[in-house]
Amino acid sequence: MQFRTPIQIPQSQHPIGYSERGLLLGSCFTENIGARMTRYKLPVTVNPSGILFNPASIFHTLERYASGKLYRAEDLSCDNGLWFSFDHHSTFSSTDRQKTLDRINRATETGARALQSADYLILTLGTAWIYRLKSDGKIVCNCHKQPAAHFIRERLSAETIVEQFAPLAEGCLCDKRILWSVSPVRHIGDGLIDNAWSKAILLDAIHRIVERFPNNEYFPSFEIVNDDLRDYRFYDKDMVHPSELAIDYIWEQFQESHISHDARMLFKRIEAVHRAMEHRPFNPDSPAHDRFRQRYADETRRLIQEYPDLDFTTEINFFES
Repeated sequence: MQFRTPIQIPQSQHPIGYSERGLLLGSCFTENIGARMTRYKLPVTVNPSGILFNPASIFHTLERYASGKLYRAEDLSCDNGLWFSFDHHSTFSSTDRQKTLDRINRATETGARALQSADYLILTLGTAWIYRLKSDGKIVCNCHKQPAAHFIRERLSAETIVEQFAPLAEGCLCDKRILWSVSPVRHIGDGLIDNAWSKAILLDAIHRIVERFPNNEYFPSFEIVNDDLRDYRFYDKDMVHPSELAIDYIWEQFQESHISHDARMLFKRIEAVHRAMEHRPFNPDSPAHDRFRQRYADETRRLIQEYPDLDFTTEINFFES
């Protein structure tokens, strides 16, 4: 008897390996997948400007990276002594205006370099709902807990999302592969009905893009959580975010369909080294533990020799300390 509905994910025609550079932008789900790619030392840059939830903010950020245009002090806003940017996550905010501006511009420069050198992008959309400032009509990335009266809430249509993306696809992204995904994180602040409506719009828009632009693909993270796993035990305590177990399962599916075989073989070796670093010995002063550390120090040196472009400084320092 079959008690699940597993999804058959087609193999990517362009699996990701260590010879390519990637740029990941989007919702907090991007951070989860990006953290795993970073753990295995894939050359990726993840959300330089912070978490981005809606497609309009992602596209605006890409346009900014493509132009290389930096922010000015007058682009910042201030509330109760805290300086912030409506284009950026609250992690960039501070009580020092210049410090906030410097952080933002360093992130912009990082994003510009990552976009220029990227062979592929992974874009994860979270919601089709946007908030527009009443004062100037600007779509904000983050409301920074400002009063709701300052914003107009709108819903993007699938047609609008596709048309906003088209100039990027034909411009700065024309020579890059794009892998799309819809975040399985539930935006219950919008209400369950509006959240479902929003996710449907995102799915519709992405499939239109994939049909229209040949260098675009879709990865079904949303469907894996909602149709394959399909159970509240795969959500965190807030019933909004997928649990660590669910993210690990999605990562397994992602590896199988979108990571090259050679890269996955290296993942196993790196994972063994990381597990050894996380090991807590019963007796750290014993000869057995010395031999354990020496074995993994030797393995790390082999990795350094075989993969000189990858940085194993933290690992070798750990075992030789």
